[in-house]
Amino acid sequence: MKSITIKGSERESVGKKATKALRNAGKVPCVIYGGDKPLHFTADELSFRDLVYTPNAHTVVVDLEDGNKFDAVMQDIQFHPVTDKILHVDFYQLFADKELTMDIPVRLLGSSPGVRNGGRLLFRKRKLSIKALPAKLPDFFDIDISKLKIGGNIAVESLLNDDFTILHPETTVVVQVKAARNAVLTDEEEEEAAAEEAAEAGNE
Repeated sequence: MKSITIKGSERESVGKKATKALRNAGKVPCVIYGGDKPLHFTADELSFRDLVYTPNAHTVVVDLEDGNKFDAVMQDIQFHPVTDKILHVDFYQLFADKELTMDIPVRLLGSSPGVRNGGRLLFRKRKLSIKALPAKLPDFFDIDISKLKIGGNIAVESLLNDDFTILHPETTVVVQVKAARNAVLTDEEEEEAAAEEAAEAGNE
């Protein structure tokens, strides 16, 4: 997984006055958990742009002025309710031999013939939660939909991998194509769509 470096400075004072002064100066108070004790530091708000305002998942290298570096992952972020300025960020320190849980974005590749025939593409899971060692974290789940017909779907069971554990039931549908009223169905797709409707009716 790609990593983003955030340069910061360790801070001694964590009181409200000191925190307010930091924010007024364009700094974001941060904490790294998971080590021997919580580590408090600050970083420029602009340095979080590529980490926060993106659909992609990244790990982080926190590079402090004293020369210490920490591999981490963003765990929580707080925004101002009115201005949307970043108020605080929590990180969790990564260790090579410890698994972590992370949400990985899904990318759809190709063009679905079911959609070209008028079906509706339903993107059910844009991110999937996985558990893995830091070195095994994928950047994306790439799903080829070039053979996805009307009535068809792609579920978690087709994405299983020995490198990580997907924390969703194997039957969880990630993407599917449903029939629309103006869809042009082949005989095979009509059977699949009918079977799907019958299954949904049975679950209601």
